[in-house]
Formats: sequence, structure tokens, C-alpha cells
Amino acid sequence: MSLTAGEFDALFDRFSGDVFRLETLQCYAVSEEDKGLRAFRDGTPRPERSVRTSPWLARIAVTTTEGKRWSRVHVVEHPLSEYLRYELLGYIESAAVGEEIRIADRAADPDLDELGPDFWLFDAESSDAYAVLVQYDKQGEVLGFEYTADQNVLDWCRTQRATALQHSLALNTYLAKADVKQTA
Repeated sequence: MSLTAGEFDALFDRFSGDVFRLETLQCYAVSEEDKGLRAFRDGTPRPERSVRTSPWLARIAVTTTEGKRWSRVHVVEHPLSEYLRYELLGYIESAAVGEEIRIADRAADPDLDELGPDFWLFDAESSDAYAVLVQYDKQGEVLGFEYTADQNVLDWCRTQRATALQHSLALNTYLAKADVKQTA
């Protein structure tokens, strides 16, 4: 079932235990990030992004204090795109409010080539599990959201999640090992 952006957003108020995100693109076109990405590119201070200024971070902070779990794996390719170098800074902010973020280097294992498309998996191990498959164009612009509670799709998402987790590093471990520079 196709969802509007508003219907998709409302799902983050509905989950009861955990939400997992798989990201496989090297660049996403998110208009809300344009100002920050421009500052990053120019080497100037990025706009403040905190629970005070970002409803997204506030949502993560509030729900993690309620005992809910947020996690994601981003499958990256080296050299990192400008967008990914920028996004890693945002991941640090997301991790600070409770999201568990892991990075998988696509070159580390051939199984990572099989991951995708991107999705969100909600309450994965419960009988109320559901997922949203996200479609993007070649520039990383969202084309649509597909909601599903189909058991076969949920099993596929769980398998994808397990593979991504198995071949990923915690964000801080990845940052300590990787040569991540602000500029190319």
C-alpha cells in the first residue's frame, strides 16, 4: 500500500519496540539538508542540529527514553561521497540521542552487494511487525513509500537486516578506523 509522506511519518509514533533502517544509497536528496550540506561543502559551521532544533532528533530522544530502540546500517562505498562524509556528522548527532548506527563497507563482503532496496522495519520480532520500502530515483530523491505487513517481505527485511548487521561496524569504531575527511 502506497503511503503519503505524512502517513509514513505517523508510523514513527505507532511502533512499540524497535525500528531498523537499511540505507544503501551513496547520496540522498533531502531538501531539509541543503543548508547544512552547503555549509559543509563551504567549510563553514553547519546549522545547529540538536533536540532543540530538530524534531527528528527530539523524536528519537523521547522514544529511546521510553525504552524504544532505533538502529540503522548504512552500506557505504569508498571513497565516500561528499554526501556520506556530511551524513556521518549527522549520524554522530543521532547517536548522541540514542540511535544505534552501524556502517558496512560494501567491499568488505560480497553479501553486501545483495542488500537493498532501502527500507524501514518496525517491531521486527513482534506479531505486529510491518515495513516500509522506500523507492528513490537516481539522484536519491524519494519517489514513494510502500507499506507492507506481508510475511514474505518481512522475512526478506529481517534477512537483509541480519546480513547488514553481521558485516557492519559501530559508528564510532568505523570513524576511528576509516579515513573520513570533510573534503575530497
